[in-house]
Amino acid sequence: MASLPSSFVPVSHLLHSHGHPSPNRTLLLRDLSGLRGKPSIRTRLRNGTKIVRIGHGFLRNGWSVTRAILELERTGVSSRQPSKVEVANLDDIISERGACGVGFIANLENEASHGVVKDALSALGCMEHRGGCGADNDSGDGAGVMTSLPWDLYNNWANKQGLASLDKLKTGVGMVFLPKDEKFLKEAKTVIINTFRQEGLEVLGWRPVPVNMSVVGFYAKETMPNIQQVFVKVSKEDNVADIERELYVCRKLIEKAAKSEEWGNDLYFCSLSNQTVVYKGMLRSEVLGQFYLDLQSDLYKSSFAIYHRRYSTNTSPRWPLAQPMRLLGHNGEINTIQGNLNWMQSRETSMKSSVWRGRENEIRPYGNPKASDSANLDSAAELLLRSGRSPEEALMILVPEAYKNHPTLAIKYPEAVDFYDYYKGQMEAWDGPALLLFSDGQTVGACLDRNGLRPARYWRTKDNFVYVASEVGVLPMDETKVIAKGRLGPGMMITVNLQSGQVYENTDVKKRVALSKPYSKWLSENMRTLEPVHFLSTAAMDNETTLRHQQAFGYSSEDVQMVIETMASQGKEPTFCMGDDIPLAVLSQKPHMIYDYFKQRFAQVTNPAIDPLREGLVMSLEVNIGKRGNILEVGPENAAQVILPSPVLNEGELESLKKDSNLKPQVLPTFFDIRKGLDGSLESTLNKLCEAADDAVRSGSQLLILSDRSEELEPTRPSIPILLAVGAVHQHLIQNGLRMSASIVADTAQCFSTHHFACLIGYGASAVCPYLALETCRQWRLSNKTVNLMRNGKMPTVTIEQAQRNFCKAVKYGLLKILSKMGISLLSSYCGAQIFEIYGLGKEIVDLAFCGSVSNIGGLSLDELARETLSFWVKAFSEDTAKRLENFGFIQFRAGGEYHGNNPEMSKLLHKAVRQKSENAFSVYQQHLANRPVNVLRDLLEFKSDRPSIPVGKVESAASIVQRFCTGGMSLGAISRETHEAIAIAMNRIGGKSNSGEGGEDPIRWKPLSDVVDGYSPTLPHLKGLQNGDTATSAIKQVASGRFGVTPTFLVNADQLEIKIAQGAKPGEGGQLPGKKVSAYIARLRNSKPGVPLISPPPHHDIYSIEDLAQLIFDLHQVNPKAKVSVKLVAEAGIGTVASGVAKGNADVIQISGHDGGTGASPISSIKHAGGPWELGLTETHQTLIENGLRERVILRVDGGFKSGVDVLMAAAMGADEYGFGSVAMIATGCVMARICHTNNCPVGVASQREELRARFPGVPGDLVNFFLYVAEEVRGILAQLGYEKMDDIIGQSDLLRQRNISLMKTQQLDLSYILSSVGLPKWSSTAIRNQDAHTNGAVLDDILLSDPKISEAIEQEKVVNKTIKIYNVDRAVCGRIAGVVAKKYGDTGFAGQLNITFIGSAGQSFACFLTPGMNIRLVGEANDYVGKGMAGGELVVTPVENTGFCPEDATIVGNTCLYGATGGQIFVRGKAGERFAVRNSLAEAVVEGTGDHCCEYMTGGCVVVLGKVGRNVAAGMTGGLAYILDEDDTLIPKVNKEIVKIQRVMAPAGQLQLKSLIEAHVDKTGSNKGASVLREWDTYLSLFWQLVPPSEEDTPEASTDFESAAAGQVTLQSA
Repeated sequence: MASLPSSFVPVSHLLHSHGHPSPNRTLLLRDLSGLRGKPSIRTRLRNGTKIVRIGHGFLRNGWSVTRAILELERTGVSSRQPSKVEVANLDDIISERGACGVGFIANLENEASHGVVKDALSALGCMEHRGGCGADNDSGDGAGVMTSLPWDLYNNWANKQGLASLDKLKTGVGMVFLPKDEKFLKEAKTVIINTFRQEGLEVLGWRPVPVNMSVVGFYAKETMPNIQQVFVKVSKEDNVADIERELYVCRKLIEKAAKSEEWGNDLYFCSLSNQTVVYKGMLRSEVLGQFYLDLQSDLYKSSFAIYHRRYSTNTSPRWPLAQPMRLLGHNGEINTIQGNLNWMQSRETSMKSSVWRGRENEIRPYGNPKASDSANLDSAAELLLRSGRSPEEALMILVPEAYKNHPTLAIKYPEAVDFYDYYKGQMEAWDGPALLLFSDGQTVGACLDRNGLRPARYWRTKDNFVYVASEVGVLPMDETKVIAKGRLGPGMMITVNLQSGQVYENTDVKKRVALSKPYSKWLSENMRTLEPVHFLSTAAMDNETTLRHQQAFGYSSEDVQMVIETMASQGKEPTFCMGDDIPLAVLSQKPHMIYDYFKQRFAQVTNPAIDPLREGLVMSLEVNIGKRGNILEVGPENAAQVILPSPVLNEGELESLKKDSNLKPQVLPTFFDIRKGLDGSLESTLNKLCEAADDAVRSGSQLLILSDRSEELEPTRPSIPILLAVGAVHQHLIQNGLRMSASIVADTAQCFSTHHFACLIGYGASAVCPYLALETCRQWRLSNKTVNLMRNGKMPTVTIEQAQRNFCKAVKYGLLKILSKMGISLLSSYCGAQIFEIYGLGKEIVDLAFCGSVSNIGGLSLDELARETLSFWVKAFSEDTAKRLENFGFIQFRAGGEYHGNNPEMSKLLHKAVRQKSENAFSVYQQHLANRPVNVLRDLLEFKSDRPSIPVGKVESAASIVQRFCTGGMSLGAISRETHEAIAIAMNRIGGKSNSGEGGEDPIRWKPLSDVVDGYSPTLPHLKGLQNGDTATSAIKQVASGRFGVTPTFLVNADQLEIKIAQGAKPGEGGQLPGKKVSAYIARLRNSKPGVPLISPPPHHDIYSIEDLAQLIFDLHQVNPKAKVSVKLVAEAGIGTVASGVAKGNADVIQISGHDGGTGASPISSIKHAGGPWELGLTETHQTLIENGLRERVILRVDGGFKSGVDVLMAAAMGADEYGFGSVAMIATGCVMARICHTNNCPVGVASQREELRARFPGVPGDLVNFFLYVAEEVRGILAQLGYEKMDDIIGQSDLLRQRNISLMKTQQLDLSYILSSVGLPKWSSTAIRNQDAHTNGAVLDDILLSDPKISEAIEQEKVVNKTIKIYNVDRAVCGRIAGVVAKKYGDTGFAGQLNITFIGSAGQSFACFLTPGMNIRLVGEANDYVGKGMAGGELVVTPVENTGFCPEDATIVGNTCLYGATGGQIFVRGKAGERFAVRNSLAEAVVEGTGDHCCEYMTGGCVVVLGKVGRNVAAGMTGGLAYILDEDDTLIPKVNKEIVKIQRVMAPAGQLQLKSLIEAHVDKTGSNKGASVLREWDTYLSLFWQLVPPSEEDTPEASTDFESAAAGQVTLQSA
């Protein structure tokens, strides 16, 4: 322990009082914290009692009291606001994330009315739960509406002012946010007026917009602008397009002029147009109409309205970021934003159009990194629109659909393929989940992203209105007037032409746009595709030359044997296990390639990862190279490019590119000269390289090939790391406006793993030729060892070409996976998008080559990097270098190799200490940790204190400290039953928490043991060392929604429920359990089939955004109101923003995992190259939550490589309340770090399901108890030395830490000031935060039902009850709480009563979730997403009201992701469902009349009948259960994913019977016309059904015709 100087005086704890709010006030507040926002008040009569409805809460007329208390609290808060502290500045882009609820209303007769505005505002109020609220529960994240200009209202004002009436044709109206300060306000107005004058526009007047300040929240008021409207006359232009363009130019000029002023950031135009106006602000939806008095005026009339409610994960409120923007309302997240901004900047010089009359310079820049992704997409669309494109065309260019291999598109509008192909090379897609609503005042429309990851429902009525919204039920509707209902599918668009009153559906829109130009002719005449060239069939170098190259470029024997050779022999990435426990590259004493300083970023919460395995159909690795033309002018010359099918080139393909005369390729060698000394040499060479690139492009080259090939390697001319060269040239060309004129290709030896390819492409390369990796594959295939293995049948035989093809195949799949982690589907959008964080490179390198990437801790300079490069290079030339590659030990631990945190010596010392219960042995273990080389960031820190030390006796007890400890989420399946139960028992003994992982839990573990004799219990006979009173239950039960083993009973038996968003060892991708680990026991717990591998997909199919996560948290609080809900995230830059969103989503606990977490099985590149250190993630999360006033709402838990009390206290000082131990807990129970978990061969039975190995399990619960008590004692000792009595006193006190004076081998420039900074402390102590009750959902509809004596009696006494009640879209997760009550009392199957409940209306999300047997639920009306999520039994019927104006089987009646993870029960839906119907269904039976894409995805059991059309990619990943699909027009076959299931007619009698009886039940319960007609003409229809059969079901009576003859006798009887 370092000595603690006392010269440091922390003042903050003296200032900070730990006083708690008085208990009764806290309680009331806590009940309201569940409301997420000040709720909307609605009154409704139920059973004659008047209930005032407040958003999601019911208070019997007690509202004013609560309001007063909230107000009182708020005024209290403002006086306690700590002074603003300069917070560590984070990259702009990741600090603004948003998601939302949106919609539009349009009148097809173009009649303006005030009703449209009123409807938009009331729909907005019903979207409140899709938005977020600040810490004051009152400042919304933003709400707004866009409408046509209300001329009557403005003329009325003009007349009162004595102005002439406004000329509708020539007047522009600007809605302006102005500075609040009087002086600045005057200056801003002057700038605006002067600009208009210079442009020849006449300013008619300024109108202060009337507002009601009383409804604005505390935080929003602080930043509220002065809001005025400016009216200008455009006399010199005649048509609408020219007037709009003139106003656009004026706005751009004003923005430019304002930029240099100190009030520049306070001036913003919400809109400036002759067609539309936007009213918006940092408000909650229902107060928007109260705030802007205009919106209440009957004179405010419009024929359409777009409305938008924002849920921003960042709470620093900024009024301009509310939406709608000027053209778009965007619900979603653009994942490629950094690349899009870079490319837009590069385009600035080449964008020209005659409509601008040479004024292009005045309207730049086109992007603004300080604004949100939505604002940037809006400005790109606006630019295209003002340059003469239609809004539909602009969006088809920016957000194209997944048009390749699309069965329906090819039939309906094949022209669109040419359109998309033409633009693919001009504009990289703005990729990410998005529902976009748009209007230019003449057209109103909506479109959905290529994945369909946002809900979008639409309906049309007899009186000629069209509605589009994120949810149905946002407006009260007379169903008899509705003539059509539908949903937007992936990539679809719908538009309304207000002038003609036409509604254009997807096909019409796309056809019209695509046929406007001869795209197909242009493509066939100009576009070229690179033809594939055969791989080389002989070696190109001799063995020794290859070896020297490998040494010079930094290959190790692990890289060659574990990575390249595995890829060459198997065609896939190598799998490994455990975590990444070696030092970060910058801390390591071994030389690393530059790629190791980069970590891949990944999607979490605000946007989903994609599933490259099952949903690869939306992804593409195609890339265009050559000059990108001027996107504003359409013409054949823009199509003159070369298409590469993938970015991985072999030598022959590179040669063909070099010979392409149109591209005028130029090869630029990348070597630097060190003859004059090392210092400065790398920098000067990079500058020369950039100049050379510059010259080449200016003289017409369209392809730059950066190459490190040379005839002979020279000792004094080392190669520049290729990533550095690519990045530097890419950035240089962008800054000089040349990037659009040429593509970059890397021809390099230093690239062999998927991560290397991803880095090169992410920083600007369009393609890579990995010549040394391919040569390594050839040498491997030719080696005697390989030849012998293949001859002896020890290894599958591959030819030399196949080996290289396999390698490339593995790289391509790996690239798809890396793209998908960030939710990006197209390589062309990934190129240059810089989706990485940097750990350990200094500012000088970042600014030169990786500009805009986050590098929070600084690091190497160019000269230091040159030194590291040289240390590889010299190995190729020194005599004493071995004749084989060095093994650095980066992957496998080996003596003399890289240091591993979990090493054999460490585990031996720990085993000795816990098994002998010896304090001396434990202190040897502590000594071992203290002497280790620097391994993690916290090793660079030490404690300091200004207090005298105190006796240990005065410090908080160990028994109290251990309650803050948890173990990691390790699933039963990945580890053995013995290990799992021993860990749980130990944690329950000490009052800590163990975690079930995502594999369910055996109910036998939920009761305390009472039958233990001599340490053994017949209940758990395989364990030893037990005591009476032990419980083997996991306090934290992990759910990944519909993941394995999640049933209502499992949920109600948890103390905490953890939503696993990402895993430290492999963030952004799903888990895998190899088939040989799925024993009968594991399969039973997980409702799956033994021996069938289980894959958890990367995305959670019900979390595609922050509002979806908030919904899942709501669902879990609904089913188990006593359990706290925790959300597990992985550290990355921007995690603070995400965590704020999670806190606003009502989570109780946020867990931050470091990148060094363990795993049972994962690809090596994922273990090594994704995620960041928890020290940075925790600091950012803690500080962002404090700044946003949200820290008291959540417990912060952290895990990743914890091994000792020092780790615990470091984490505490950085702000964590609880501490997770993963790998080390397994080691304490017996793990010996053999690192073969993924093989099922664990020698000590810790991570194996094999009986004979499990019998060797050495651990007893007591070992782990000892370990945690020792750690707690260590914590007490350090606290005493520091002079603190309890954990509470040091949590968040980052001033107790300081940087150690250690010399690192590679650099002295590391800067940890970010971790050491502080923004103040939470208002409550850590104990108070940990002791609060679980957050509530407020009062919910289920409470009303449960308070009905008939229903409660039926549950208590298992009786039958019937009940009918109305439901609205704000009633979410209805039935979930009732199901929880039943499951708690009776388990999953024990309830014998019947609850028959009928709901009438539009149900909110997650309707009928977690149903248990005995619940028969009927909904007359319609429902939103997640119907029947996790249902375990019972019956659910959804049917439209009688006498609808539309045909039920053509209408969408339930939303996306219905029946997610259901484990039983039946559901009958009269109408269509959305995307991903029955995803992960494991036992439920369903009948539905049509579905969207990805139907039956990942299904593992049950039966689904579809009496209508389905979307594409049916049955992807379906490993169990059966599906029957009616195919009347013979279009099904191309839509089925044939990877697993086979498709056959329904031949087996048992199958025919199953199908018919389900349809009969469907008709009986829903009155379906479609079902009735099928039954009427049964024989005709039967031959039109297809049966989809996964291998595990082939031998069942329903699917196998072998049963026919045997069962024939029976069947005849039945039909007779």
